[in-house]
Amino acid sequence: MLLEVSNLTTEFGTERGVLTAVDDVSFDLAEGEAVGVVGESGSGKSVMALSIMRLVSRPAGRITSGRILFEGQDLLELDEAEMRKIRGGRIAMIFQDPMSSLNPVLTIERQMTESLELHLGLSRRQARTRAVEMLQLVGIPDAARRVDDYPHQFSGGMRQRVMIAIALSCSPRLLIADEPTTALDVTIQAQITDLVRRLRKEFSTSIIWISHDLGVVAGLCDRTIVMYAGQVVEDAPIDDIFADPRHPYTLGLLNSIPRLDRPVTTELVPIEGSPPDLVNRPSGCPFQPRCPFAVARSLEERPPLEEIRPGHRVACWVDVTKVLG
Repeated sequence: MLLEVSNLTTEFGTERGVLTAVDDVSFDLAEGEAVGVVGESGSGKSVMALSIMRLVSRPAGRITSGRILFEGQDLLELDEAEMRKIRGGRIAMIFQDPMSSLNPVLTIERQMTESLELHLGLSRRQARTRAVEMLQLVGIPDAARRVDDYPHQFSGGMRQRVMIAIALSCSPRLLIADEPTTALDVTIQAQITDLVRRLRKEFSTSIIWISHDLGVVAGLCDRTIVMYAGQVVEDAPIDDIFADPRHPYTLGLLNSIPRLDRPVTTELVPIEGSPPDLVNRPSGCPFQPRCPFAVARSLEERPPLEEIRPGHRVACWVDVTKVLG
């Protein structure tokens, strides 16, 4: 396995108490695999990604337990200097808003060559050549000239392409994309996902794609992890998630979005209620206050994440297939 996350817990200190944003999360990622992570806002997707990158803001936030094995090495045991050698080189990340991630006072060339010089040991001239090649690869026209431009001179879609070029410039083993298409219109979203799909084949890069858009995940990923209240509630191959979801929350997500396999007149069904307070969590299953299938045991015990068939794990006391017939 390229990445093995075991019992990862990340907490933040607040005025109201300790907020557990990532709660005992475990999953694996194979070499060349693309995994989608989905869930509502506040489900812990982004904090999980920042935890893997060791970018959780301190002192308020901290990883309190778990292991993050990357190529057999526990990232949580490395000091900051050792982690900087991995971050941006062997593991890269694309953030949701490129304008806040790109430095507005530095040219694109300088923002790209810095990591190339640091991680690949290239000279300034070699790094510039590589930067131009990467911009061409992601579809930036007239890349040799535009490499000297500043972020504000690019459109939103082009800035996101620049972010992808920066992330892939050092040929990382793992690419983490945190909702990289959310702020873009649907046409640009399709272009970006097609680009990432093509670059994945070319670079053989493993991907963690964080999104609230199940349609994008379906077109890009091999497997899907569904998160709720900081926990993994379902982890399955992408086909199983759509054809045979086993967690009530996954079922609720699918029923709340339009689908081509349903008549246009089919009414969308929202998930009633709101996500739980992560400082004062409900007892038992975190989804039970909103779950139409909750049983007495759901109120008292947190269900473990168990494998119901090869490659398909679910954390639920109820077999929804039996309930729904």
